[in-house]
Amino acid sequence: MRLILVAVGRTKAGPETELAARYQDRAAKAGKALGFRGLDVVTLDESRAADGAQRKAEEAGAIRRQRVGRLILLDERGKSLGSEAFAERLGRWKDKSEEAATLVIGGPDGLDPALHAEADLVLSFGAMTWPHQLVRVLALEQLYRAMTILAGHPYHRA
Repeated sequence: MRLILVAVGRTKAGPETELAARYQDRAAKAGKALGFRGLDVVTLDESRAADGAQRKAEEAGAIRRQRVGRLILLDERGKSLGSEAFAERLGRWKDKSEEAATLVIGGPDGLDPALHAEADLVLSFGAMTWPHQLVRVLALEQLYRAMTILAGHPYHRA
């Protein structure tokens, strides 16, 4: 199963970008031994539409063009899920021969409601709003953590 992280909005050079790249590399390497076929990060440009609803709709179209397989949206109003439960969900999808799981970080206006209706999982990293660059790091770290949980590696200690 492929893992894809789709993020709306460009990142700037800096420690967050370096940390995200480190977790992406770790997750891809750890996942390969478990039967995961890579971890791709796709960055989409923010829409330049005049209003928020129009921007979200345009960004949703771009997200749909990148989506493969299961759809996981990252949203502060989503479900709070522990790392072990998240890992179990990814492992179960992989074992069912799902083609991929696409995780999505929306733009500054959030995600289009129609995209929410299509999601297999709407996941929250807490009720607080996080900067997009940090959400990338959190998402990639949780993917790496999921790989270590599935592998029985001691990185994750409960």
